[in-house]
Amino acid sequence: MPEMNYRDALNLALKEEMRRDPSVVIWGEDVALYEGSFKVTRGLLAEFGEERVKDTPISENSIVGVAVGAAMGGLRPVAELMTVNFALLAMDQIVNHMAKIRSMFGGQTYLPMVVRAPGGGGSQLGAQHSQSLETYFMHCPGIHVAVPATPADARGLLKAAIRDDNPVMFLEHELLYNSKGEVPDDPESVIPFGKADVKREGKDLTIVAYSRMTILALQAAEELAKEGISCEVVDLRTLTPLDTATFTASVKKTGRAVVVEECWRSAGLGGHLAAIIAEECFDRLLAPVRRVSGLDVPMPYSRKIEKLCIPQPETIAAAVRETLSGTY
Repeated sequence: MPEMNYRDALNLALKEEMRRDPSVVIWGEDVALYEGSFKVTRGLLAEFGEERVKDTPISENSIVGVAVGAAMGGLRPVAELMTVNFALLAMDQIVNHMAKIRSMFGGQTYLPMVVRAPGGGGSQLGAQHSQSLETYFMHCPGIHVAVPATPADARGLLKAAIRDDNPVMFLEHELLYNSKGEVPDDPESVIPFGKADVKREGKDLTIVAYSRMTILALQAAEELAKEGISCEVVDLRTLTPLDTATFTASVKKTGRAVVVEECWRSAGLGGHLAAIIAEECFDRLLAPVRRVSGLDVPMPYSRKIEKLCIPQPETIAAAVRETLSGTY
């Protein structure tokens, strides 16, 4: 399989789906002439023209709202928000329209649209541009939420999102764009939503993670292996639908779980996952479920302090050791 970075894998998915289906269109701020803030839409205007690749005004509510109308009218729009933080300006369209129209019309229409949005912390972009807002969207019924961690998953899940008849929030971590990995060269290699992936097999403890935290969890597992600790790492890949069966089966096998999330701990996704594990695996647990989360603070600009606010491989490894030793 060819190796490529996360950014190019997303770009390839967009090109392949636009070639396959003429109803796929793209718009957002600087996606055409500038080819995207993170260059994910590079070459699309040149190949597909301005009728299918459009720059928009700086108006996130309009970007999503127009996509909702276009999807109802028969197109498959892929709207790009410059960062997920700007999705807060479009929450009325996302929550009150994009998520609800299909059910409010009794299933007489559907909404095949994708909102791509980079996010996450670690780039010294300050409190307003470093947020992980996945739980906001996961909390709202009617929206699928995808959070790919690897180039192969980014391509396969984006292709699935574009082909899906339901609206999808497609969340890309900004620090993953340059990460590399093997990507299948089959253009029909599509990863279905709701299928978590066991990225590393193990027997002592299960680490449940998603997006960039999957990569850090794998790094922690690699270090722990040198101490004789065998961790299984489960990458959720999509948060809605959530593949409960895969991570609970892993926890039942290992008997212990650490849940890792970059978002804030209070009312975060980790609490939801821990509750599911408690409900489904209680009689198989050998230790309480441990959460490793982002700190409940606005993200600081200082690189050193920012790093303290985001889970690191060292903090994940420490949580694993504490869980195994029973000191938690």
